[in-house]
Amino acid sequence: MKALRFHAAKDLRVENIEEIAKPGPGQVAVKNRFAGICGTDLHEYVAGPIFVPSEPHPFTKAVLPQVLGHEFGGTVTAVGEGVTHVKVGDRISCQPLVMPRSGDYFSDRGLFHLSEDLALVGLSWNGGGFAEGCVINDYNAVKIPDSMSDEEAALVEPTAVAVYAAERGEITAGDSVLITGAGPIGMLALLAAKAYGATKVFLSDVNETRLKMARDILPEVITLNPMKDDVVARIREATEGGVGCDKVIEASGNEAALNTGLQAVRKQGTIVQVGLHTKDSKLHWHDVTFKDVDVRGAWAYPTYYWPKVIDLIATGAVPAAKIVTKKIKLDDAVKEGFDALLDPAGNHLKILIDLEA
Repeated sequence: MKALRFHAAKDLRVENIEEIAKPGPGQVAVKNRFAGICGTDLHEYVAGPIFVPSEPHPFTKAVLPQVLGHEFGGTVTAVGEGVTHVKVGDRISCQPLVMPRSGDYFSDRGLFHLSEDLALVGLSWNGGGFAEGCVINDYNAVKIPDSMSDEEAALVEPTAVAVYAAERGEITAGDSVLITGAGPIGMLALLAAKAYGATKVFLSDVNETRLKMARDILPEVITLNPMKDDVVARIREATEGGVGCDKVIEASGNEAALNTGLQAVRKQGTIVQVGLHTKDSKLHWHDVTFKDVDVRGAWAYPTYYWPKVIDLIATGAVPAAKIVTKKIKLDDAVKEGFDALLDPAGNHLKILIDLEA
């Protein structure tokens, strides 16, 4: 079957690999339908291997070359012994986190996403979404309702990241929220913040194209460009008492954006860091103390989020499909997908690979 595999930085190859194996006990075989290109995939392409293991992964034993793609859905084609929650013909969304299910400190406490041996389908597993099919564990396959499209099934994973960030920030009715970074996660965080009750939302980014996209996605958003606008002053002017916003979701992984968020948030506000910083970043810790703020990380998502996030998308509460700007063929994935997303012009947000095209 055809698959896109990562061999090394700037070395992605569409090639024929072995057909998917018969699923073993507790496993599910899936015919993949749509798969999204994630920022993590882009990092691997530019500077990898990062999460892709060069030596066998301690839990899954996966190693280069790696089929990429951890944002995907498809149709169940076979189930292994003991699998009862899905059947052949069911459409599923892949929850891609793989880890020991017991005997691990965090897994024993239901915090599977924090396991020290965590792996991901499409990064450190024998298979991924950028292939015509794959085999995953039964707990990775979550059935989707008829009201959810195949395209939306591939958006559950990034939406789960944004929803978890919103929940880590305890966003609630009436909150004012700043999101820094207008990439896919930032845009989805914008939608999640609205779904959780935020009544005033700000979005900052240096890319005017992305800011325009944000206004098309959510017309009431207040967009700010730190190259042109005094972000902190604008937010204070627009918030009650001029004290700043209640919550910040930092989705860019940028040091300047993080510190802008610290200046823009009110005293006793909350900052959630969801964007991955690729190098050490300084934070003005005097201001953290002086303003009495909470600074929290948001790593991935609890695995039990999948049904909730599916409902948020399927009901329209979080209209995730609005961030999709292009669908492409697997054969065109490098040029029309990866390279297009790395273009500084920022003309695309989320590109989906159509595995049937």
